[in-house]
Amino acid sequence: MFEKLPNHVAIILDGNGRWAKERNLSRSKGHEEGFRNLKRLSKHVFKRGVKYLSVYAFSEENFKRSRDEVKFLMDLFVKGFKKDKTFFHKENIKVIFSGREDKLRKDVKQAMDEIVKLTANNNGGILNICLNYSGQREIVDATIKIINDIQNNKLNTEMITKELFSKYLYQDLPEIDFLIRTSGEYRLSNFMLWQNAYAEFYFPSIYFPDFNEKAFDEALLEYQKRDRRYGNIDYSK
Repeated sequence: MFEKLPNHVAIILDGNGRWAKERNLSRSKGHEEGFRNLKRLSKHVFKRGVKYLSVYAFSEENFKRSRDEVKFLMDLFVKGFKKDKTFFHKENIKVIFSGREDKLRKDVKQAMDEIVKLTANNNGGILNICLNYSGQREIVDATIKIINDIQNNKLNTEMITKELFSKYLYQDLPEIDFLIRTSGEYRLSNFMLWQNAYAEFYFPSIYFPDFNEKAFDEALLEYQKRDRRYGNIDYSK
C-alpha cells in the first residue's frame, strides 16, 4: 500500500482539551481519551512498519498550567504506565523516555522505570515518550555533557561532529522523517528541534483523540507525495 515509509515518526499530541470542550466534557476527559488513543495508535504505527515513534506527551512549559491539571496529568501517567506496561510488552514495543526527571514526582519516575525495564529487550518498535521535555533544553544539556567530557579528557574539539552530538541527546535516535501535529496548529513548540532538521511536516486539523488508524494511514499517503531532497536540487527535472 505504501511505497515508502518513514523510519522515525514524531507526533505532537495536540487538541485533547478542545476535543473535550466541543463535547461539553472536562479537559481531563480529553486527556484520558488522548492517552487511550496513543495506546491504540502506537500499535498500528509499528504494524505499518515504522521503527521509531516519538510523541510529545508533556512539555517543560506544561508545568505552567493549573495545579489541578498538572496533578491530573501526572496521576494519569502513573496509572497509564502501570496499567499499559503489559500491553506494550505483549506487543513487543520498547518504551523509552526523553526529558528531564527533576520536576517529576517520585511515583511518576517509578512508573516510568517499570515500563522501561519490562520492555527493554523488545524489538518490534521503539516508542519514545517525551515527558517534561524541551528541545532547547535538550541541546543545552547535550552541550554541557560534551564540555564535561572535554574537561575530563574524554573528548577533544576535533572529535565533535553532528553524529557525535546526536549521541549526547536524551536518546540516541535516528533523525525524524515525518512530524505530525494534530489539531491544525502550525508550530513545533520546542519539540525535538535537533532531530526535526529535515523532517517533513504534516498538520491535520483533527484533534488527537480522533487521530485514529485511518487518519494515520492518510498521513502516510501524504508522505508518499513528498520529495525529500535534503537541500539538493535535481536539475534534470
